[in-house]
Amino acid sequence: MTDATEITIRFELNGHEQDIEVKPFDLLIDVLRDRLNLKGTKRSCDVEVCGACTVLRDGLPISSCTTLAVDVDRTSILTVEGVGKAKLSDVQQAFISHGALQCGFCTPGMILAVTSMLNEDPHPSEDRIRHYLRGNICRCTGYVKIIEAVKSLA
Repeated sequence: MTDATEITIRFELNGHEQDIEVKPFDLLIDVLRDRLNLKGTKRSCDVEVCGACTVLRDGLPISSCTTLAVDVDRTSILTVEGVGKAKLSDVQQAFISHGALQCGFCTPGMILAVTSMLNEDPHPSEDRIRHYLRGNICRCTGYVKIIEAVKSLA
């Protein structure tokens, strides 16, 4: 098997322009974690089910474990490292204040999903919150504290 030709992609990453060479089959999660050393994006299911690898592309949540890096060319990507750079964001602070995290593995994906939801709907109902977070699995908190944290922001 021969090596695939690399392609230069350009995208905004956490507010900064990024140019990087990728192969056509490189996954975004691998580029973020292994090439750009952004370890907040977690690998878990690899099939777009758990939400641990969630990042925002142009403000909307995507699963980086099934997104080709070439598909983010000319877009804006936000990872958990880009949220609350100078100080904790309101979402991050609410998660801490309400004890909405335990092991922390799902937390980056949850933070990004909630950030996107609140940008779309600053006053979501509990049903909307539950619906929006349906793609993010947490095995520790049982979701009660997470829902409480998000409701405190709404």
